[in-house]
Amino acid sequence: MIQDIKLEDGIKILLDNVNTIDEFEEIKISDAVKKISAEDVFAKFDNPPFDRSPLDGYAINSANTPNKFKIVGEECAGDFFEGELKIDEALRIMTGAAIPKGADCVIRQEDVSVEENFLNVPYKLNHHENYCFAGEDIKKNSLLIEKNQILNAAHIAILASQGISKIKVKRNPRILIASTGDELIMPNEKLTKGKIYNSNLFFMAARLKEMDFDFEVLGILPDDAEKSAEIINSYRNDFDLTITTGGVSVGKKDIMHDVVEKIGEKLFWRLTMKPGAPVIGYKIKNMLCVALSGNPFAAYATFELLIRPVLSKLSGRDVMYRRSEGILQNDFPKDSKGRRFIRAKFVDGKIFLPNQHSSGSLFSMANCNSFVDIPAGSGKLSKGTKVEVVLI
Repeated sequence: MIQDIKLEDGIKILLDNVNTIDEFEEIKISDAVKKISAEDVFAKFDNPPFDRSPLDGYAINSANTPNKFKIVGEECAGDFFEGELKIDEALRIMTGAAIPKGADCVIRQEDVSVEENFLNVPYKLNHHENYCFAGEDIKKNSLLIEKNQILNAAHIAILASQGISKIKVKRNPRILIASTGDELIMPNEKLTKGKIYNSNLFFMAARLKEMDFDFEVLGILPDDAEKSAEIINSYRNDFDLTITTGGVSVGKKDIMHDVVEKIGEKLFWRLTMKPGAPVIGYKIKNMLCVALSGNPFAAYATFELLIRPVLSKLSGRDVMYRRSEGILQNDFPKDSKGRRFIRAKFVDGKIFLPNQHSSGSLFSMANCNSFVDIPAGSGKLSKGTKVEVVLI
């Protein structure tokens, strides 16, 4: 087991112990938005499947224009005229309806006059004027969806236009989340002395939803290593990733060390950074597990910095954070003996810091969208300093 490592080394160890999911499942196209296609999908037929009118008017033969035409019927979208027009015949036709045999163009209804069932066409029309061809949008056997493509609303509409109701997609990662601590209660419970409401569980759930990942909430694990180990271990065959918060330091009730010893293989403990240094990475068979600090901002920061790379590799989707540079708009008055990440708001290259930087504070994170990455050995930072930021 490795101890006291850099953030980047912790990320590498986690990534070395997890594989991109290559299993697939067939789902309804209505559920497939933002899923990853597991196969190439080809067009089964031309779309549109027939030559059709782009407007309301009359289908005629352009070779006989200008002239009078006998109106022999009417066709709306969804109908189909079975006959074939003679050279002096016209069919009233609506937008989207199939152009009948014998006709090679459509004239707008506002450009003609009708007398006693005869159509008067006053000018010359060209071959295929106002004419939409079969396959104009999609040709039969053309590639509609590529394997490994992230599906969006347009892809879903294309599949529907081909009569395709289901598609094979890569299985989503199966993620389990939990918090530890007898001091935690749920928001619907009465707050009593010594208890606090569980915010970490709701943060993780909300963040995973924002990134379109499915998950199961295990809830609050007791401060009992034996019981918690038994609970987590029971999910080892059904989940790809388990994330917990709390119980990772060296206090009397920091149970996760004992939990890992009973059921798993510890990969590393502690990162050389603040906040959230006491992280445990471990495995139970093929299930990767990450135990984060229970301090709210520490859990927030390490979730973003450690878990997002894992989610990216597991899912095959890019949900990684980005790095940039910016200029501090106010001072940070603390020395940083070790590497430190502080919350910040990044706007057009300008970085604004809140007043609160405690790892136990959550409220000041609400208006922040980044972390300033402060290298070890840095002194106080002054307004105007150029710094590196992690955009989340």
